[in-house]
Amino acid sequence: MTRDTRICVARIGAAHGVRGEVKLWPFTEDPLAVLSYGPLTTRDGARHFEVVRARVAKDHLVATLKGVASRDDAARVNGIELYIARDALPETDEGEYYHADLIGLRAIDPQGGEIGKILAIHNFGAGDIIEIVPLRGPTLLLSFTDAVVPSVDLAQGHVVIELPQEIDGDSPQDAEK
Repeated sequence: MTRDTRICVARIGAAHGVRGEVKLWPFTEDPLAVLSYGPLTTRDGARHFEVVRARVAKDHLVATLKGVASRDDAARVNGIELYIARDALPETDEGEYYHADLIGLRAIDPQGGEIGKILAIHNFGAGDIIEIVPLRGPTLLLSFTDAVVPSVDLAQGHVVIELPQEIDGDSPQDAEK
């Protein structure tokens, strides 16, 4: 399995004010780490962005990007994802993974049976949630805990999933509602 050579570390959001500031959603453990990465690029490397200043505001940053000086400039960059070269990031500790390394891995049960593929990793504030597209049926959203995901094998390209015995909304009584 080949790993991406670039990792998405943030996404530019809407303009904030009239002087070119933007909302910035970082995907890093430390939200302000985007200030220390130097120039960030688009996925293809064609465009470069530098975060000059940033401050924490609720669930995002309010940032000043070099060369973005007006509300119109800010509106033009809305939605752009910002990447950094993988080798510029630190190695992960044991049991830690970059989300980009997990997305696309096969999800298997403890006996090796295919469950599906990892579509995304989410965090809405209460811990990571793994989203799996199963071979059939609706998408699964499961807690990314050692109990549910006891094994991650990047080299083999899979994670082992221990499906919970009971999932909210999965009882016959819920089907009648």
